Amino acid sequence: MTEQRDWNALSDQEFRLIVRKFFEDHYPEHLRYSPSRRRLAEMRGWYDTLSRHGWIAPAWPTKYGGMGLSPSKHIIFIEEQEAYGVARVPDHGLIMVGPLLIQQGTDEQRARYLPKILTGEEIWCQGYSEPNAGSDLASLRTEAVLDGDEFVVNGQKTWSTLAQDATHIFLLVRTDKNARKQEGISFLLVDMKAPGITVRPMATLSGHEEFCEIFFDNVRVPKENIVGQINKGWTVAKALLGFERLFLGSPKLAQSALARLMTLAKLTGRDRDPVFLERLAEVQLDVDDLNGIYRHFSAQAGRGEPLGQDISVLKVWGTETFARVADLIVEVADSAGMISGPALFGDAEFDVLSPFYNARPSTIYGGTNEIQRNIIASNVLKLPSA
Repeated sequence: MTEQRDWNALSDQEFRLIVRKFFEDHYPEHLRYSPSRRRLAEMRGWYDTLSRHGWIAPAWPTKYGGMGLSPSKHIIFIEEQEAYGVARVPDHGLIMVGPLLIQQGTDEQRARYLPKILTGEEIWCQGYSEPNAGSDLASLRTEAVLDGDEFVVNGQKTWSTLAQDATHIFLLVRTDKNARKQEGISFLLVDMKAPGITVRPMATLSGHEEFCEIFFDNVRVPKENIVGQINKGWTVAKALLGFERLFLGSPKLAQSALARLMTLAKLTGRDRDPVFLERLAEVQLDVDDLNGIYRHFSAQAGRGEPLGQDISVLKVWGTETFARVADLIVEVADSAGMISGPALFGDAEFDVLSPFYNARPSTIYGGTNEIQRNIIASNVLKLPSA
C-alpha cells in the first residue's frame, strides 16, 4: 500500500489538498486536538497507517523509506497536521535517531535500525539529561567502560519522554573521566530490554506520566552500537540537538494554541471585544513571524546544510511564542482558567490549562532558554562574557 510518488513535483496547492484528504480519510476522529501527549498504545493504529502508506517519515530521503519532501512541502505537511488536530506519534526515532543515522551512522547501523523505525517495531526515547546535568549537559556522569567488545553502562538519566513505551534509547555516556567536559563523551544506541535497566515514570503537574527517569546498573552494550568515534559523542550530540531545536522551534504548537484561543474567544464572546482583538492580532503576527524563521532553518536542513548555533534563536522564539498564546488562553477563560481538565462554556467543553501546562516545560527541555540566550550571545553575536 506504500505510495511511491514524487511529491515535490506537485504544486503546493495540489500537495496540500492530498495531505488534507489523507488526514480526513484516515486519522481517528477521537484523537483530534488531544490536550496532552498520547501514549504509544493510543497512537499505534495511526503509526501503522502512516507506515503502510509510506507517510511515517515525511522528511527522510526516499532512499531510506521516507517521503523525501522538500522543506516547503514538509511545512505544508506540518500545517495540515496541526489544522486537523493530528497528535504526535512516538517520534524520537523519526525526527532524531533516523536523521542522525542517515547523516552519521554506518551502513550497518542504517540497515539495522531505520527499517524498524519506519514500521514502528522499535520505538526510541532520549537519554541526555541527568540530575545536575540538564542545561549543563556536558557535566553528565553516566559512565560507559569498555570491557572487551562491550561497554558496561552505569548511571541515571531523567526527563526521558515516554521512555516507558520505548524499546530503545539513544544515550550520551562518559567514556573518559579524565578528559575535559565536552570531551570524553560517546553516543550509544541501547536496547531497553538489556538486563540492568529500570524505568520509573514521573507524574507531571497535569497528572500525566509523560516523563521518566531511567537507571543503568552494569548494562552491557555491544561496541558496534556507538555512533561516530569513541570520545567524540559531543559532536554527534550537537548535530542531534540541532534537529531537536529545529523541531522544538516548530510553529505547530503555537499555531495549535492559537486555533484553540480563537475557539475559546468565540465561546466566551471575546471575539467581539476590540481590546482582545488587538491582542489577538499581536500574537497572530508573532506566530506568523515564527513560521517565517522556521521556514528559513528547515530549508537549511532540507539542503543538507549543518544547523549552526543560531538555531538557538528558533528554540527561544518558538517556545516563548507558544507560552504567550497559552497565557492568553488562560486570561480569556477568566475564572475557568483555574479549572484543571475540561471546563464548560455553555454547552461546549474546553480544556483551558492543557496548553499552559505544555508551554511551561517547553522553555526548559532541549536546553533552557537562558542557556540558549548565552549560546546566541557568545557564539553568534560574539559578545564579551561578563
